[in-house]
Amino acid sequence: MPNLLQATPLFAVRGVALDAETTGLDVRRARMIEFAAVHLDGGRLDRANAFQSLVACDVEIPAASRAVHGLDREALRGAPAFEVLYPGIMAFLAGRVVIGHTIGFDIAMLTKEAERLGQRFVQPLALDIRLLAQLAEPGLPSYSLEALGAWLEIAPQERHRALGDAMAAGLIFLALAPRLRDRGIRTVGEAVAASRRITDAMAGAAPPAWELRPPAQDGDPLPKLDSYPYRHRVRDVMRADPVILPEETPVAAALAAMTGRGVSSVFLGGEGAGPEATAILTERDLLRAIGRHGAEALALPAGRFASRPVVAVPADAFLYRAIGRMSARNIRHLAVTDDEDRIVGVVTPLKLLQLRAGTAVALGDDIDAAPDAPALGQIWSRLPLMARALLAEDVPARLIAAVIAREVGALTRRAAILAEAELVAEGAGPAPCAYAVLVLGSAGRGESLLAMDQDNALVFAEGEPEGEADRWFARLGRRMAAILDEVGVPLCKGGVMASEPAFRGSLATWRQRIAQWLGRSSPEDLLSVDIVFDFKAVHGDKAMAERLWRDAWAAAKGQIPFLKLLAENAGQPAAGLTLFGGLRTEDDGRIDLKRTGLKDIVTTARLLALHHGLPRHATQARLEAVAELGAGGASDLAEIDRDHALLLDCILSQQLADIAEGLSPSNRVAPGTIGKARTAALKQALGRLSILDDLRRDQLSG
Repeated sequence: MPNLLQATPLFAVRGVALDAETTGLDVRRARMIEFAAVHLDGGRLDRANAFQSLVACDVEIPAASRAVHGLDREALRGAPAFEVLYPGIMAFLAGRVVIGHTIGFDIAMLTKEAERLGQRFVQPLALDIRLLAQLAEPGLPSYSLEALGAWLEIAPQERHRALGDAMAAGLIFLALAPRLRDRGIRTVGEAVAASRRITDAMAGAAPPAWELRPPAQDGDPLPKLDSYPYRHRVRDVMRADPVILPEETPVAAALAAMTGRGVSSVFLGGEGAGPEATAILTERDLLRAIGRHGAEALALPAGRFASRPVVAVPADAFLYRAIGRMSARNIRHLAVTDDEDRIVGVVTPLKLLQLRAGTAVALGDDIDAAPDAPALGQIWSRLPLMARALLAEDVPARLIAAVIAREVGALTRRAAILAEAELVAEGAGPAPCAYAVLVLGSAGRGESLLAMDQDNALVFAEGEPEGEADRWFARLGRRMAAILDEVGVPLCKGGVMASEPAFRGSLATWRQRIAQWLGRSSPEDLLSVDIVFDFKAVHGDKAMAERLWRDAWAAAKGQIPFLKLLAENAGQPAAGLTLFGGLRTEDDGRIDLKRTGLKDIVTTARLLALHHGLPRHATQARLEAVAELGAGGASDLAEIDRDHALLLDCILSQQLADIAEGLSPSNRVAPGTIGKARTAALKQALGRLSILDDLRRDQLSG
């Protein structure tokens, strides 16, 4: 598996742009006479801390070379030898993607100079801006450093000197990143793979010694995971029915409540209040109060010694979220909230003694603390590696999809917070009213895989379409979408984003919108409407969003004409099997399992749950609820549920394999990579799709 750097978005890469000046171009004989490198962090070039040095040389510098860089033996007098510089160079490059123009030459020179010292230079992950420019703009007449600088309007640096060329290469790389993203090349791994395709097609065009070798493969990028926190949710370990007292409660009464209930903390605030309006008083707070005030503390209000606001985690979050949050905040008590953001429980270390907060566990809280988009991009690059580690621990793909969906929600929330901060900084002011950011589709259902795009929406308390509030939220939606796109969640091609008027509106606008949907007579009027019923709030006024979601489900219950239109709008699945029962693959030997099966299962489960008024988010929960109602054949629904899990497993495994090869993840699976047993099971699953059509027809025949 390639290392963590390969999953990093290009704009957020921890890189180092470098250049070497030499006595000639034949790496077998040439010597390095100047070296410079500059770090790239967070989309910026760290010019102030660049590494630059002349290098002592004991051979004659040819006149042709002197004419290029202007360096002669006199200029090198007193310069340190490469042997002296080498440790510093290696430290400066460590853990970074190496970037340069015709970078293969510079790496070859470093390799040769290291060999002269008896050292082995291990080729780092490297990107050649000459090749990246060809990918970004194939029709340029020249890809020289000068030509690229002119094309991208980058002011020339000190040409043919190491620091000037290194800085130019770094600036050009940063300018290429968004252009490459527009062409579907988002990560370092994808850029490496795409560059390799160019070099393969141009075999022999460059001296063999300059050619970049494929990057070395690492071992496991993450420590071995305890999968328990990824299999269980906070509600499984929380203590329910927490003690909630008024803030003016005397300390003595709070202490008595703790002792009587056998708990180590109480919450202070109103019943049904959220974390922002609640404080927490722990045993340690009581000890500090008594230590400071003696017996007099017992008569003082408990709120005087409490901590606020309370740190909380949703009840349906996975345990790794709770562990990471407690570790990051260094706290011992974590409030637990329901879908309407009310405190319903508490988690303490006693419940989590055997669970550690390691690299993977901390992913969620790292997202919550990211200061900007580049930092978000670096954190987001860890997601595929976490998914791979969980799959290696035999965590079911459906649970991994739920973990990914939680992180999509966290990422969307952080993007919204950063976007709002930018609006305030620009003078637009804070949000004009309460609002909630929603994730739709697979993220709302808790079924996200790694080939994702944006599906989000906005609901706000009040305001007319195109009114002042709507215009503010339109700006928020556009900036939020841009941040997510930069980080690695592409814009939705269908426009299902809060930046679009159709997926943004006040509570009243959304209610009117839903009523209009129910009265439509054409499936074309309901494009992308189905996934709205999957929505889940990830930021803001979650209680308002929860009410809207439940009201939408209540309104759709039993609305057979509307549900039939939704079914018609979803269309028939593409044929997954050939006439003789084989997997029907496309020209590239792959089969799109979303088009041929997954989408149909998700659609059917949603339609049946809507028809019977069973508000659930996950496909599995919807199928189980329909089965419990006796509204479908229990055995048929159980088979559909197993097929859903199988399709997710096949797709996720292929996505991880593709990412490892520098390919963009998709829903298309190569049957030869999933093994004979899963291939056989997949054929059976696709052959059962007729059950779905029968279920829809039987239940929506009214």
